[in-house]
Amino acid sequence: MIIQPPCWEPLMKLCGREELITDPGWATPAARLPKIPECFALIEQWTLTKTKMESWRIERGRRAVRADPLDEGHLRGPVALRARHAGRARPPDPRRYVQVGSPINLSDSPVEHQRAPLLGEHTDEVLKWLGHSEAEIASMRQEGAV
Repeated sequence: MIIQPPCWEPLMKLCGREELITDPGWATPAARLPKIPECFALIEQWTLTKTKMESWRIERGRRAVRADPLDEGHLRGPVALRARHAGRARPPDPRRYVQVGSPINLSDSPVEHQRAPLLGEHTDEVLKWLGHSEAEIASMRQEGAV
């Protein structure tokens, strides 16, 4: 996306690199395509001068294309997010693990929230589905393969 014209010009203005908007070496998607790592580096240089929330506020104010910078710390904190039930504590330890649920809550179409599977929780089911017998699975476990 960043090499496409709708994104490139606003990003370069944001990063203070307006000269690259019309520079022949950067002005077209075809010119930028072989320079993808350099494109990301230009943006990274700018973002390194800001906190995550500072860059988000600046970009949002300029209507730049990007997602909200939420992480687990944000999910535990904002009252609005919790009130919408978008961040939900999940077992086995709801104090340490928050799973993002649906941010959309419709009164006539409730969304069922389920926890993500634990590591290895469905291993036996998958191995059986792949055609392994109970004895083979037990042997795999004994040998430390699963």
